[in-house]
Amino acid sequence: MVTVAVIGVGRVGGAMAISLALADYVITDLVVREGNSPDAIASQLPDRPRILSTADLGKIDSDVVLITTQDGNIAATAKDLAASGARPAAVFHTSGSYPSSILDPLGQVGWETGSIHPLVSISSPELGPRRFPGAYFCVEGSNRALAIGRKIVEDLGGKPFSIETRFKTLYHAAAVTACGHLVALIDASVEMLTKCGLSATEARHILMPLVVSTVKNLEEQEPGAALTGTFARADTETLTRHLTALGENVPEELLEIYLTLGERSLKLAAGQGVSKEKIDSMRTKVLIAKSKLKW
Repeated sequence: MVTVAVIGVGRVGGAMAISLALADYVITDLVVREGNSPDAIASQLPDRPRILSTADLGKIDSDVVLITTQDGNIAATAKDLAASGARPAAVFHTSGSYPSSILDPLGQVGWETGSIHPLVSISSPELGPRRFPGAYFCVEGSNRALAIGRKIVEDLGGKPFSIETRFKTLYHAAAVTACGHLVALIDASVEMLTKCGLSATEARHILMPLVVSTVKNLEEQEPGAALTGTFARADTETLTRHLTALGENVPEELLEIYLTLGERSLKLAAGQGVSKEKIDSMRTKVLIAKSKLKW
């Protein structure tokens, strides 16, 4: 069996530990900062792991080490682990924004270095076994680490893919746009609906079937084909009424979100064969409205 040590037992680290244990990996060590307790995670693992502090890194003797700390702590953790005297093995961080080169201090002393980033939203450790199967994981690093990382992802039920290391941060920006910014966008929509007299909870529940149906369309269609509504039709008359209602009822930041995304939607609509005349007319209306925003 493959043994694994996890350094940093937060949401992702805990999810990886629980999920790997279910995939017949043995979690030997959970490493946490002084004062933090990983007992809630450890109690869910069939083989009770050792609980180590960051001062005990030299005691790690596993086949794989996962550094699942916050991004700002990865470099320091790599340096500390490299200096600890721990037996070199395969080491991965789980950051989406950093390439595996942040682990170079370990590579210089014989470790195989890589990164494994689950492209899925994990809001609590217990969700790992449900979220990881079928999810895509970005894996990059040394040739040996790449092979090990892909095997780990497959054992979790995930789908590994790789990109050039130099594009790792751009990849992460795309992920934030699709996930974190989507949440922010829904929050903006909820705020708009609360101006109609609904509570925030009511607004969120009302919007969710629409959001889910849109995501399902995107699973089956290209974005242009999945686009529906006012901008898909280049309906300038409805846009005009939207702008009036938004201008009278919501903060300018929400109007700006609406207009900026509207410009992108018009590009999609143009690709679907909507007449250039209608697209140009609506784009002009959007640009005029944006020019009136206060900066």
